[in-house]
Amino acid sequence: MAIIDVVKWDASSDDYAWKFPSQELSTWTQLIVNESQEAVLVRGGQMEGPFGPGRHTLSTDNIPIISKLINLPFGRSPFTAEVWFANLTMPLDVKWGTSDPIQLQDPKYNVMLPIRAFGQYGVQIVNTRKFLTKLVGTTPLFNRQHLTSYFRGLILTRAKDCIARTIVREKVSVLEIAAHLNTISKTLEQEMAEGLEEFGLRIVSFFVNSITTPEDDTAVMTLKAALAKRAEMDILGYTYQQERSFDTMERAAGNEGSLVSPLMGAGIGLGMGAAIGGPLGGHSRR
Repeated sequence: MAIIDVVKWDASSDDYAWKFPSQELSTWTQLIVNESQEAVLVRGGQMEGPFGPGRHTLSTDNIPIISKLINLPFGRSPFTAEVWFANLTMPLDVKWGTSDPIQLQDPKYNVMLPIRAFGQYGVQIVNTRKFLTKLVGTTPLFNRQHLTSYFRGLILTRAKDCIARTIVREKVSVLEIAAHLNTISKTLEQEMAEGLEEFGLRIVSFFVNSITTPEDDTAVMTLKAALAKRAEMDILGYTYQQERSFDTMERAAGNEGSLVSPLMGAGIGLGMGAAIGGPLGGHSRR
């Protein structure tokens, strides 16, 4: 293969790491690193760099691993090595979310309810060597899809734990957890920072944009219907026990062929008479 004269970034802005496709280099090869980028050379398991923005000549003077491989004192000396680029920009719109609902017990109503959480976060590469070694490996390209897939399990596990802790600590219903999104977001940002640091990444921001319950879930529909009924009774000014009594009397009164209706009527009349007659009788004895 032909020796490459110029090595530079030729990948998408959504890519976090990219390996130059050719390894045929020489001591005259120019390495061009753009702003917000870093590059490293890897040969035989040894890593050299990172190289910051600018133009770099891959000579034995500034790259120690080349001087160990090449014995010629001068001239164009070919060698093979991998060149990796890392994108140091800060994408802030990396999406995350629960593909399946998470089951949590509601502390206020003592029922299991499913929840779904969605949000976004931003990360930045702060240690290119660590990032390439621990996260990228031998993959020639590492993009946003790889990032979201790799950290999905970590994010969902910590998000579930944080939401559950908040519900228990604040004794708030799952249906009311949306009022605590800001607190949950800040807590998760701190916890994610610890998890990403070992991969050479810095968490720039982490947001929980929404925590919802599926509208078509049976438990959710039953609970919401009960809450709506309770709100109706509060507005009208009667309790559940009173409503059951009203229903019983209404069914009895509507059943004309039974003895319940006249007895109910008599019972009500006697009760009213006793209530009125008591004080009247007492008055007459005076």
